[in-house]
Amino acid sequence: MRRLCNFIHLTNILTLVLFSFGISICSTSIFAKEPVKLIYDTDVGNDIDDVLALALIHNLESRGECQLLAVTITKDNQYAAPFIKMVNTFYGRPDIPIGMVQESGVETFDGSYLKQTLEAKDENGNLKFPFYDLKKETEVFPCATKLLRKTLAENEDQSIVIVQVGFSTNLARLLDSKADDFSSLNGKELAAKKVRLASVMAGAFSKELEKHTEYNVVKDIPSAQKFFAEWPTPIYVSGFEIGKDILMTGKSISNDYEYIDHHPVKESYHFYRGLENDQCTWDLTSVLFAVRPDRGYFDISEKGIVHVRDDSTTWFEASDEGKDYYLIVNPEQRIRIQETFFWLCSELREIPD
Repeated sequence: MRRLCNFIHLTNILTLVLFSFGISICSTSIFAKEPVKLIYDTDVGNDIDDVLALALIHNLESRGECQLLAVTITKDNQYAAPFIKMVNTFYGRPDIPIGMVQESGVETFDGSYLKQTLEAKDENGNLKFPFYDLKKETEVFPCATKLLRKTLAENEDQSIVIVQVGFSTNLARLLDSKADDFSSLNGKELAAKKVRLASVMAGAFSKELEKHTEYNVVKDIPSAQKFFAEWPTPIYVSGFEIGKDILMTGKSISNDYEYIDHHPVKESYHFYRGLENDQCTWDLTSVLFAVRPDRGYFDISEKGIVHVRDDSTTWFEASDEGKDYYLIVNPEQRIRIQETFFWLCSELREIPD
């Protein structure tokens, strides 16, 4: 009996040790991964999904899953960078560098929510977002190409993921950039050395959309052609068909941001889409894949090459020599992704002053 008790005792101790060790392994695999270092390249102001995608990034960073190193903007408009600054400040990260495209000529119009949200006032005539007063701000935002080079040069090799959800202007100019004070490498060499992958919203790859002229491509076709032809790292593309059928609902925007009187996501959504209407989540899908590529949200195509025709349509050529992939979703994944967007876009851990 004593031997049996001793055996049971030792077995329990061993089980406890193994269980504890198992918890340690599990915790390490889940929590010890380094946050994904992101550069967010956006045409904010042309559609509202850019704002939702930025909110998603901030809330994933608050969870320790990513780190937003810089935001670069491809919409050549005076309110785009101040709007990004205001949103970053709202989320408690006012010091994230912001770079502006210079003299691109691509989509310079104000749009329906940038200036409107920045200048929005409550019923008493007070700014809804007084922590960023457009009339008092004098910050000059640097050239996006220079900021890209600086950010890449300052970080470890193969450590950065670029999320491009606007035009390819900035990244095409990066490829053409020469050695400077930030790095002795040219742009293509610098990207190859520092970037792990690019997660891009562009084009269309389903059979029924093979003639679709997707907005991010059609507005700067030469840059898109250059980017896909010359970019030196793997590119994972979320085509038009992915976000088209995964909707952010007006109901979620109306109800899930009520923890604060004025929320910039809700306010800008109101100006752009109207709270009674739903919104496709194109740009959000590229962010989600960039930060959580191994969570089963998406399936991935075989390796190949994305081609951009002169009419802006895109097609995918399967090839072992390629470096490109496109995302695929099934109905079950769409539901899961949509629920993830509902929760993560509206999450806020601290109410700003």
